Amino acid sequence: MTTVRSLALLLLGFLLAANAMAQKPVLGVAEFKNQTAAGWWRGGVGWELSGMLSNELAGTEKFRVVERSKLETVLREQDLGASGRVRQGTAAQIGQLTGAQYLVLGTVSAYEEKTQGTGGGISIGGFSVGGRSDEAYIAVDLRVVNATTGEIDFTRTVEARSGGFGLSLGAYRGGFGGNLSQYENTPAGKAIRAVLMEISEYLACVMVEKGSCVAEYKEKEQKRREKTRGAVKLE
Repeated sequence: MTTVRSLALLLLGFLLAANAMAQKPVLGVAEFKNQTAAGWWRGGVGWELSGMLSNELAGTEKFRVVERSKLETVLREQDLGASGRVRQGTAAQIGQLTGAQYLVLGTVSAYEEKTQGTGGGISIGGFSVGGRSDEAYIAVDLRVVNATTGEIDFTRTVEARSGGFGLSLGAYRGGFGGNLSQYENTPAGKAIRAVLMEISEYLACVMVEKGSCVAEYKEKEQKRREKTRGAVKLE
C-alpha cells in the first residue's frame, strides 16, 4: 500500500511539474538591433545580447526559451534579422517553425559614457586605482510580438545606468563572451547586464505573475516619462 501511494504521489508530482512547464510562455529572443554609436557594438554583438537575455529569462524559471540555433535561421529567412520588424504573417510563421509563442525584439536606442577625473588617483606598477569616475547609461526599446496574432502585446523602454571608480588590474575574469568579453567589469558591461535583468524581471511580471508588480512597473514607467519630458526644453 505504501509503495502504491508513493508511486501515486510521484506520478502526481510529475504531472503537476509537466503542467507547470506546459503553461510557461515560450519565448524566442531575436537579434538585438543598435541605433547608437556605442563603441562596444560590433559584429555579432546583437546575437550575444540575445543570448544573454535568453539566459536571464530562463533564469527566472518562468519561461521556456527557444534555442538560438533553432531561431536564427528562421528569423533570417523571414527577413526579421535584417529589418528588425515583423511583417504581416511573419510572426505566425516563425512561431509555427520554432514553437515560440512570442518574439522578443530589443533595440539599443540610447547609449552614453562619461569619464571624469575625481582626484586622488594612484598608480602602482602600471596599475591605476581611483582618480576617475566612469558612468554608463543604456536604453533598450523592447517589443514582444504575439506569434499567433502578429500584434505587439508588450512594449516598453527599459533604462539602466551604472557607475564606478576607475580600477584597472589588467585581468579579465569571464562572464561575458565574444565581442563583449572585454567589457565584463566596466560600467558599460554593468549597464548592459542591468538592463537585461530589468527586461527579464519586467516580462516575468507582466506575462506570468500579473500581480501588484504590474502597477509598480506602470508607476516606474510614468516616472521615466516625466523625467524625460523634464529634460526636454521646447522653445
